[in-house]
Amino acid sequence: MLRASEIIAPPARADDSLTLPFELRQRSRLVAESDAGRQIVLQLPRGGVLRHGALLRVSDGSVLEIRAAKESLSAVESSNPVELLRAAYHLGNRHVALQIEPRGLRYLHDHVLDDMLIGLGLAPRALHAPFEPEHGAYGHGAPHPAHGPHDHDHDHG
Repeated sequence: MLRASEIIAPPARADDSLTLPFELRQRSRLVAESDAGRQIVLQLPRGGVLRHGALLRVSDGSVLEIRAAKESLSAVESSNPVELLRAAYHLGNRHVALQIEPRGLRYLHDHVLDDMLIGLGLAPRALHAPFEPEHGAYGHGAPHPAHGPHDHDHDHG
C-alpha cells in the first residue's frame, strides 16, 4: 500500500488528490482512497491539520494534493461587528471550530448552536461548502471538538 508521510512545499505539481472532510484532515494516521482510486496510508506528525491545497509526497514518488470536502455548515452574517463578536464568544465558549469570514462565521452544522444564535438575534443559514476553521491559538492547528470532555477548568455557564 502507498504511504504519504511528508508534507512538501509548493510549487510541486500534484499527480492525484485526496478529498477529506475537516474531521479526517485532523488525523495523523488514516487509510484513505485517493480521488483516482489509489489506497494510501497517511502517516503524518501528530497535532497538525491538513489544509486545502496541502501537498504530500507519496512513497511511489508522486505528489498528492489535499482537498477540503464540502460539508454541512451553518453560516451567520452581520454588518454589526458586536453581533459577530458575541456569536464568536458564545461559540468559542463551547469549543466550536470556527471559520471566520469578513462579515460572518461558519461552523459545522448543529441545530442546537443554530438555535443559540437565533436567540442572540442572528439568522443562521445552512450551506454545503468546504470547511477551513481557524488554526489553534497556540499554533497546534487542531481546535477542540465541538462537544465532549476536555481537561481544563473553567465555567461553561
